[in-house]
Amino acid sequence: MITQTLTNHHDIQTWVAAKRGQPAIRRIPDRTGTVRARLTLNFARHQRPTEAPSQDDGMAPVSWAAWLAELDRQQLALRVYDRRAPAFELIERNDLN
Repeated sequence: MITQTLTNHHDIQTWVAAKRGQPAIRRIPDRTGTVRARLTLNFARHQRPTEAPSQDDGMAPVSWAAWLAELDRQQLALRVYDRRAPAFELIERNDLN
């Protein structure tokens, strides 16, 4: 399996667009109850308009500007895997060295 680690904003947007994804953020409470932003990408299939979501997954779409700013603030990189279905993980940039 081939992996690639992306930090360049244009490269990230290009990879996500090629997989028909969108930037999103999940609000996750930590052990103390403080809510933190966890970056994610949404590759969900489009639902038919008559279908209602079965539950709130806590994922909210955001603009690329907001998503990329948070990526930089948290010093993260996007590691992508060469698979048919989109596969990725967010890693700390200091782990790249």
